[in-house]
Amino acid sequence: MHGSYLTSMSSSSISLSPGTIAISLRSLIPSASFVDCADVCVTSVHSDSRCCQSGDLFAVVSGTKECAEGYIPEAIQKGAKAILTERPLTGLRVPQCIVPDVRKVYALLCSELAGRPTRHLETVGVTGTNGKTTVSWLIRSILQNSGRRTGLSGTVEYHDSISSRPASLTTPDANELSQLLAEMVCRKATHAVMEVSSHALDQSRLAGTDLSVGVVTNVTQDHFDYHQNFENYAACKARLIQHVKQEGTVILNWDDPTCRSIAGEVKTSQTLLTYALEEEADVVARNLQESTEGAEFEVQHNGETVPVRTSLIGTHNISNCLAAAAACLSLGVSLSEIAVGIEQLATVPGRMERVACGQSFTVLIDYAHTDDALSHVIRSAKRLCSQRVFCVFGAGGDRDTAKRSLLGLAGCEADRVIITSDNPRSEDPAQIIRAIAEGCRIRGISPEQIIDRREAIHYALAEARAGDLVLIAGKGHESEQIIGDQVIPFSDRLVVENFFRNRNQRIENSQKVPA
Repeated sequence: MHGSYLTSMSSSSISLSPGTIAISLRSLIPSASFVDCADVCVTSVHSDSRCCQSGDLFAVVSGTKECAEGYIPEAIQKGAKAILTERPLTGLRVPQCIVPDVRKVYALLCSELAGRPTRHLETVGVTGTNGKTTVSWLIRSILQNSGRRTGLSGTVEYHDSISSRPASLTTPDANELSQLLAEMVCRKATHAVMEVSSHALDQSRLAGTDLSVGVVTNVTQDHFDYHQNFENYAACKARLIQHVKQEGTVILNWDDPTCRSIAGEVKTSQTLLTYALEEEADVVARNLQESTEGAEFEVQHNGETVPVRTSLIGTHNISNCLAAAAACLSLGVSLSEIAVGIEQLATVPGRMERVACGQSFTVLIDYAHTDDALSHVIRSAKRLCSQRVFCVFGAGGDRDTAKRSLLGLAGCEADRVIITSDNPRSEDPAQIIRAIAEGCRIRGISPEQIIDRREAIHYALAEARAGDLVLIAGKGHESEQIIGDQVIPFSDRLVVENFFRNRNQRIENSQKVPA
């Protein structure tokens, strides 16, 4: 990672030449110790040895499955001039900087070398088990429609306020994150919205990132393969508050018990703003009316009320609208501007996304892959559907196995339950499906099990009748499926569209009368 041309520098920065910033590690991290040197001045840092070039600092950031120390020889061979590590290492011919937390220092360095871009941006960080993407897209829509140039970092895309590219991670590596934020500043963006994953918080990817607003949408079970238990997971989500500026605002979902429990961590200098559908809160919705076309409701705040229309489907999306409204209110956006921004967002890819191909029933694609999210979208579907709700879903392989039976329990709220593959990865997809089915059997339901996801979707579409609703959950916007060591093109939306295209073609051909 190389320094950006932003001119804002900290006391640890040294200006060398146009486009280059050098960071003194001794000044940046006074508690650091050094081997074979008194200080290291850094102009570029990498945690991937393959990216190292002459003069770089190599940060020894180990992953969950492998130790990064084994990559030090490659980094040095490629030109790394010094090593950032948590313990002194023997047999190295380059200087070492020893720090207690390499991940945190690495992220701080990345931010410093990029010119601390969040000092130039009003930045909103959104975390939570569910709703991060939708809330982030809503906030961006509101800000942009109120005349504020806004960038976005999230699960679907990275957007510098002018151009976008597909996302690799919900929250990118600290190096890529700092560069993306710097790009936003260069594009003259004034605001940035970023989804913040629990992994990013645990791995200190946000060190050096200052948030004007932090939003926590909810905290329910997910990623226990990484966090081990709910207590660790919830504590990790609460760390978002630590990244909010001293005078910033924390937004909490007052309908969520865990959000209420972490409210005590909000600093006295920070502002706490709450939103809710069911509880009394600072920002609330009244007079809700829902349909398969979206919803109409009123947003109330401080005695002011504004009518809102959204094409986003489901009660949970009304809650997401309130989260976005609260965040934008804290940034000085008016309720009337908020209403326009919400209405202008037609859809969020793979989030209760309608697929309309002239069929007599509704098809929705959603990213729901936790039991809480799946339960919410099925309940919303049942409220909107006059007949049966079909649910096609699975669970990812090599991930939290404890949630599989819970997904089965949640899926049983549908009228027709079809369990299939998600991204099985290295696991046997049939075994994953059986684990999910165990949750269904707790309720005395024997679900249909179809390993091939395309076949499962086709089956549901062929079985559906007028007035039914087919919910295809788990993968949402994803355009690939991971089976074993293969990554194959796969889009739930395209599978649905191709099904109807082929069916319509068959009907058309059967109706042709020979000349």
